[in-house]
Amino acid sequence: MTRSTQAMAYSRPSALESSPGGRLLGLETSGGLTPTGAEAHPRFFSGFLASPRAAARGLLAVADVAGARYYQRMVGGSLDPVVTGNGDRLRFESFSGCCGVYARLDVEPDGLDGARTGHGTTNVDVNSPLREALSRMAGDDPLHLRVGPDELAVTTVDGPVVEKKVPLPDRWLRGFAEAQVVSAGFDLRAELSAGEAVRFLRSLPRGSGTASRGAQWVVPAGKTLRPTTRPVPGAVCLPGPERLAALQRVLRDATALRVYGPVADGGAPTASAWEAVLPGMRLTLTLSPSAARGFSGEGGVLEALATGEAAEDAELVSVLLAWEPRIDPAELAAQAGLTVERVRAALTRLGTAGRVGYDLADASYFHRELPYDADRAERHNPRLVSARALLSSGAVALDGALASVASGERRYQVREADGVLSCTCRWWAEYRGRRGPCAHALAVRMARREAVVTSGVTSGVTSGGAR
Repeated sequence: MTRSTQAMAYSRPSALESSPGGRLLGLETSGGLTPTGAEAHPRFFSGFLASPRAAARGLLAVADVAGARYYQRMVGGSLDPVVTGNGDRLRFESFSGCCGVYARLDVEPDGLDGARTGHGTTNVDVNSPLREALSRMAGDDPLHLRVGPDELAVTTVDGPVVEKKVPLPDRWLRGFAEAQVVSAGFDLRAELSAGEAVRFLRSLPRGSGTASRGAQWVVPAGKTLRPTTRPVPGAVCLPGPERLAALQRVLRDATALRVYGPVADGGAPTASAWEAVLPGMRLTLTLSPSAARGFSGEGGVLEALATGEAAEDAELVSVLLAWEPRIDPAELAAQAGLTVERVRAALTRLGTAGRVGYDLADASYFHRELPYDADRAERHNPRLVSARALLSSGAVALDGALASVASGERRYQVREADGVLSCTCRWWAEYRGRRGPCAHALAVRMARREAVVTSGVTSGVTSGGAR
């Protein structure tokens, strides 16, 4: 697995302190991006929280996921959550170490007691002493939240600096992109009241032994959800129910549980999202289709990465983004002079750089800027790298709706029907497009687009001179 080291430097540790007016929760920020450019310690918010206990537990749940591995468990460091200020709300995000669970706490204007936030994205320090202090919060004493340094904090070369060096897997960034693509295809499938949500979640197994049992399903039944052995109409996949453990943190304050998912595709497992509605905020856990399967390998972004048109459109669309909490593709299309379909492809591509997320409750995209190399996800995507290598080596031969791809000693046949490519390789036989295109189909897609650019025809053109 490709890794790089991300240095997260904080001017001081985050802390929860008592004060005459209540408690002060100071979350220190690391380097991040804002509308004015990169900042060492950006400040996004300073104000009171409307529901202190719920906010503390929601933040702990996000930190729980950041420090967890739900598959091949091992002891290791955790990533500090990412926080984005969108002008009217704060979003705290994290990924599990295995990249199979994506967590996000959305603190909305009502949860921030009406105070506005800044704009930008950075990491916030959630250390062990802070976690212990937040865990002890039991009452509803006033809680003042400060994200970033206050006006009196002056950081000098002689001042204290808390630095964490985190080995960051490249698949973690790819996971952000894939979770956004997957979520955009979800619809609301069920909504449980607070009491039913508690009963349902507490009935789930908490150990790791269920991870090997394959996909499990639940179906709305009256006011609750009941398990089913197969994906009947209306069923939602629950892959690895033990991965919902972080929701236990907020059950006391939850007012509802919303369940999102795609239309069942045969008996194949699918991703799903589980959203706990809290006073003024929402905690969402999005689960990959299997505990053994991280989001980074789902392949939903590959088509957008493989086209030069989407790359050009993404550059144009990126100029129009302004840290909006809700991005309207139709409005962006009008501003950019593009079709809505091209704007959606551009947003998918921007998601691979961590610049776009998707909010299920709002059914809309939102803007953020992760402080990482924008090309990293593309450079280290194995299928995309393989497809480009096949194309450049002349391994692709086009012949109308058919194509052949030479890979090692084998030659695979790729066929197109209604814009969908199928292949004779083992990957296609196993997943049949449910995890995106194989490298051979991706290479054919790129070859056809290259042929259109160079000669204006797609029939009888050979990529790289091979037939």
